[in-house]
Amino acid sequence: MAQSTETSDWVSRFADEVIAESERRAPGAKTVVVASGLSPSGPIHLGNLREVMTPHLVADEIRRRGHEVRHLISWDDYDRYRKVPAGVPGVDDSWAEHIGKPLTSVPAPKGSAYPNWAEHFKAAMIGALGELGVEFDGISQTAQYTSGVYRDQILHAMRHRADIDAILDRYRTKPKTKKPQQKAVDAAELEAEEGSGAAAEDDGSSGSAGYFPYKPYCGNCEKDLTTVTAYDDDSTELTYACTACGFSETVRLSEFNRGKLVWKVDWPMRWAYEGVVFEPSGVDHSSPGSSFQVGGQIVGIFGGKQPIGPMYAFVGISGMAKMSSSKGGVPTPADALKIMEPQLLRWLYARRKPNQSFKIAFDQEIQRLYDEWDRLDAKVADGSALPADIAAHSRAVRTAAGDLPRTPRPLPYRTLASVADITAGHEDQALRILSELDPADPLGSLDEARPRYDKAEAWINTHVPADQRTIVREKPDTELLASLDEASARSVRLLLDGLADHWSLDGLTHLVYGVPKVQAGFPADATPKDLPPEIKTAQRTFFALLYRLLVGRDTGPRLPTLLLAVGQERVRVLLGA
Repeated sequence: MAQSTETSDWVSRFADEVIAESERRAPGAKTVVVASGLSPSGPIHLGNLREVMTPHLVADEIRRRGHEVRHLISWDDYDRYRKVPAGVPGVDDSWAEHIGKPLTSVPAPKGSAYPNWAEHFKAAMIGALGELGVEFDGISQTAQYTSGVYRDQILHAMRHRADIDAILDRYRTKPKTKKPQQKAVDAAELEAEEGSGAAAEDDGSSGSAGYFPYKPYCGNCEKDLTTVTAYDDDSTELTYACTACGFSETVRLSEFNRGKLVWKVDWPMRWAYEGVVFEPSGVDHSSPGSSFQVGGQIVGIFGGKQPIGPMYAFVGISGMAKMSSSKGGVPTPADALKIMEPQLLRWLYARRKPNQSFKIAFDQEIQRLYDEWDRLDAKVADGSALPADIAAHSRAVRTAAGDLPRTPRPLPYRTLASVADITAGHEDQALRILSELDPADPLGSLDEARPRYDKAEAWINTHVPADQRTIVREKPDTELLASLDEASARSVRLLLDGLADHWSLDGLTHLVYGVPKVQAGFPADATPKDLPPEIKTAQRTFFALLYRLLVGRDTGPRLPTLLLAVGQERVRVLLGA
């Protein structure tokens, strides 16, 4: 169907391709299948979220057009436990004894409410996806394998192991190629493979008995350090030995459910089994000889086709160093949603093509991002936004199911952060200040500014270092006041004289910028183009003086917000009135 200019963006173009491809593969099929894969081998971070958001946005566009869509999230919880991740609360070096077991057989971190390692890390991601409005069908690979769902596919792979081995062998003999180069977005880039145990899977074992694309988990120690030593296609009898504990047994593969296909065979098998039409892949899966490329040839053995889908780029984090030092790990979607509304996080993924890198801010940059978002919101409201920006905004604020919950009075994030900083948790004080921002339309309840206010407060409390927090002076700095020259003293008097008549956010903004203009003989409302450059220098000097008198530093929150927060009477006291 024809697309309006409002939705003519990368998401819409992929939706066109996916609908057409689905119809080609299965004419008349009612449901379009897109997929993501996540390994709960540790905290599922914001780089892994791109694995979900890319197909989610495409699936949602397809739903908006009236088609049925299944967005599968395959939880690779039957992957082996590879290493003990650093910085996870409740985890110590003793977890190393579980390396080689399925993730669902590894104990959860101490104090967890969940039965195993995989469920612990899945839960946080599922909660975040709910907040983000992501509709999906979750599939546990542990459940699939251990219940025998893939039995026919496993037996088929074993019968065709020579064909699989021949495909893989064409890549084994090639020298390793470097990963595609991408522009670095941050020292703390989040590669998809960090959260995907699948990325480093071997492609099967070859020994004296030949090649086998299947790996049993040991019946004694539960680890996958096993080697298949014999297999009979007719009886499906399989013998394996464990190099970890020495255990060996013979099982009938037509009845045995404690093992899995190796990754480079498992992934294409699932494409065929689920009928996946669209699935993106990270850089680690997309280089020559990697799982996505090889899988495109192996999938035919299972009677399927490789999905279409882009290679997606890295996601960077600004301000991650502070977070890493306190938490010891990379930020997750749940971490981001503590400090930003779901709409903003959705927008960051929607506005960039999958092959474009971008950053998610945990530092001061979050204030600029919010300013940019609010400007876009206003442009969409008044009809002046560009078509691609309208499309990204629409995908951020709503899904096919409806609008995401939003803050009734979305006050500027930087203002809310300043108020939360200054009031240090005193909600009555916060409400007083926020209600004075616009006296003509005062805030009646702090709930009107939520959840944005809570996000800004969480950012102040968790990502702003203590030495950068704002502490208003208890008493006036009499020594500094006494040392002021006549020009400085006059600037303070001009401010004090105008406080009562300018007590609102806009009024105080006009006042603090206007004082240096008036002192220099210009009107308070003179525009920059009408002023000499030294006025900017005079404004900076005046602002630094006010900060020193109010908070004992040369910088701080925006002065109009700070003045409102301190309150008119206390401002007069601290400025020596």
